[in-house]
Amino acid sequence: MSTLQERIAGERRRLRTVRQKLSAAVAQTAQGNPDWAPFYAAVGDYMEASMARLHAQDVKMGNMIREKVERVDDKVQQALDELDERLAGNQQRLDELLGARDALKAQGAAAIEKFETAAREFTDFIVRNMGHHGGTTDLAGKLFKPADWEFMAGITDEAMAREVALFEKVQATTPAELELPEDA
Repeated sequence: MSTLQERIAGERRRLRTVRQKLSAAVAQTAQGNPDWAPFYAAVGDYMEASMARLHAQDVKMGNMIREKVERVDDKVQQALDELDERLAGNQQRLDELLGARDALKAQGAAAIEKFETAAREFTDFIVRNMGHHGGTTDLAGKLFKPADWEFMAGITDEAMAREVALFEKVQATTPAELELPEDA
């Protein structure tokens, strides 16, 4: 059985791989190739599940910081406001991506360009805004005990199995002609 940190690290590695593939795909574009539609749909399904879990984790983190911090001073408030802004921005772009994924599933190759546009906005936002942020991460590091991290992660065997299955579908549908960066 793997540790919580190992499970989270594996999940984050898979998310990074999918995000890198999506970034490479929208940079290259399908150029109308209908064979990319299953890949894009699989990426949308993966992102829906993965980002829902990460969003829930970040919301929990913000709530737990608010509960545990002795005093919400300007620095703490700024960190929490930035977290809330990032989450709202990410959710908006994720909703657009999922709408485009649904159009892709309904319309097939005719919706590829719409998906690529939404995916470009989504991946650009992720690269610019998500990931490690000192304000909330530092606060959590000071305030949380190991049990808090486990609660915040909310990792269940069922959730992990679903995330891995969705990742494997992305892997299986990745177009052979997709040009990936060296570190992907």
